[in-house]
Amino acid sequence: MKKFIIILLLFSCVLLAQAQKQVRLFSADHPYIQFTGRVDHSNPKLPRFWQPGVYFNFRFTGSSCEIILHDEILWGKSHNYIEVVLDGKPIRMQTKNAIDTIKFYNLKRGKHTLLICKNTEANIGFLALAGIRCESLIKSTRKPSRKIEFIGNSITSAQGVDNSLIPCGTKEWYDQHSAYFGYGAVTSRALNAQYHLSSVSGIGLMHSCCNLEIIMPLVYDKVSMRNDTIPWNFKNYQPDVVTVCLGQNDGIQDSIIFLSNYIAFINQLRTYYPNSSIICLTSPMANDALRLFMRNILKTVVETFHTSGDKKVYSFIFEKQYIKGCDSHPSMQDHKEIATLLTAFIKQKMNW
Repeated sequence: MKKFIIILLLFSCVLLAQAQKQVRLFSADHPYIQFTGRVDHSNPKLPRFWQPGVYFNFRFTGSSCEIILHDEILWGKSHNYIEVVLDGKPIRMQTKNAIDTIKFYNLKRGKHTLLICKNTEANIGFLALAGIRCESLIKSTRKPSRKIEFIGNSITSAQGVDNSLIPCGTKEWYDQHSAYFGYGAVTSRALNAQYHLSSVSGIGLMHSCCNLEIIMPLVYDKVSMRNDTIPWNFKNYQPDVVTVCLGQNDGIQDSIIFLSNYIAFINQLRTYYPNSSIICLTSPMANDALRLFMRNILKTVVETFHTSGDKKVYSFIFEKQYIKGCDSHPSMQDHKEIATLLTAFIKQKMNW
């Protein structure tokens, strides 16, 4: 009997050793890991990203996976929220430490897909991928050929969307941020497109709110649009469609000055994206007065560019106000409705 137990223990040790040998550490620069968004790859082993909605995805085999993430912990306390999507099922999480390991064990053996999306924005600090532990990485399907960029403020950043973990207004202002369920990401998934969110809460075209010292035209060319100086290379991502959702934080301004600033920003975009279709949106949070102001401004913007020969500038008007989420921002259901409207408009204009 003792001999049998010893043999059984030895056999178990062999199996354990074999299982341990199967798990490997893959560095963040592995070619099978796909990044989408403004990412700083100056250290390829530890790529950093600030903007909301930046995501990376990969496929792996085996029954376990660990993802090692670094969190900047900006302000000494801010921890990012992420959406972890395993085999198509999203899970909301928040980082807890400067280095976190997200663990998945006891999975059904076989092939799995995993995507991690940064739900919070640049003002909460960067995330960086340090590595992945699993049995093996396998080649992912090719990224969608369609590309969209969404420019905006807290609405585009998806502030106040997901209160499933923390109720509105109880802890930190960013606790309900959810870029993964914002209108940009939802629209892109409906259109089978990649997406970038070029957004900052509180930002405006010529006037930002909440003591914010920046405006969009000044920070648009940065990897982080909030507090970083690393320049973004626009050759890395040439979108088919760019949407611009600014004006909520500007409010009603002198129409001539605001129009001039808006046209200047579209011209700035055109230097980066000579072939993109640009869709100028009214704010989904706008009241009747601001919606009317923006409607008139965007009508003139489109006419100006069409007259100059640029027929790929459009406008889209949200005819109602979406403020059912936290802090009177759009709720998750609001974002779905916004995305449905925008998806139909992009399909029509792009013949997708």
